[in-house]
Amino acid sequence: MSPLAFSRRGAGPPLVLLHALGSSRACWDPVVPGLAERFSVVAVDLPGFGDSAPLPADAEASPARLAESVAGLLDELGIEKPHVVGNSLGGWIALELAAMRPTASVTLLAPAGLWRRGTPLYCLVSLRLTRWACRHAPRVLSRLVARPLGRILVLGQTHGRPTRVTPERARREIAALGTAPGFEVALAATVHRHYRAGPDLRTPVTVAIGSRDLVLLPSRSRHLDQLPPGTRSVPLPGCGHLPMSDDPEAVIGVITTSAGTRIETSPGVRHEQAARQ
Repeated sequence: MSPLAFSRRGAGPPLVLLHALGSSRACWDPVVPGLAERFSVVAVDLPGFGDSAPLPADAEASPARLAESVAGLLDELGIEKPHVVGNSLGGWIALELAAMRPTASVTLLAPAGLWRRGTPLYCLVSLRLTRWACRHAPRVLSRLVARPLGRILVLGQTHGRPTRVTPERARREIAALGTAPGFEVALAATVHRHYRAGPDLRTPVTVAIGSRDLVLLPSRSRHLDQLPPGTRSVPLPGCGHLPMSDDPEAVIGVITTSAGTRIETSPGVRHEQAARQ
């Protein structure tokens, strides 16, 4: 079996969830119950994150290579054409996965890789500082997040509404980022890369970025013209880079609407108001 850890819940069309760099499948917990009412939800720990073992030491953890690992898991589970949702690095991986194998739809929540060349310096510095703090000062951060002001200070860059995150969940996020053995190799593999759209994916693609996302700067990291033609763009008001806990209902609405969207034939990125269900 694949070394990837995963959890599965619900019944219906398969829906695969891919987390951000330094996170784990637990980040999807706020939206899994609602999604499981409509889908068979498979939340995956990417290689080197959560409960999944890292890639072999000689393997480069590029988004395409991580997508290959997910494809292997889907083969083992007998999932042929899933809906795929990815957050941040998970969104980049979702696009790579869709280029490798059939997908019913792709939903991108604040996807990484939409920069012109390599990863912007701002993103690199932010990620490395956050990783350092979570790795070397987890006790200090864990005490801070016990109070709402502390959660604003610790989570304010990645969450649009950090006080909605419980202290327990905040501590789990700190531990996931601080202990993930796959963090450095995955980050290093993106430094000189960006997402390159290949041939038409022949699957509906939706992108949603929160209005309070302080990780993906509009001028550097949101070049939506690099996405496949016909990509649908919807807003996530009040949400940050990790929107699942900011507004679970809005995220569920974006995903379920995306999963029911037909392929767009017009070029460019189409903007719509996000549906709330």
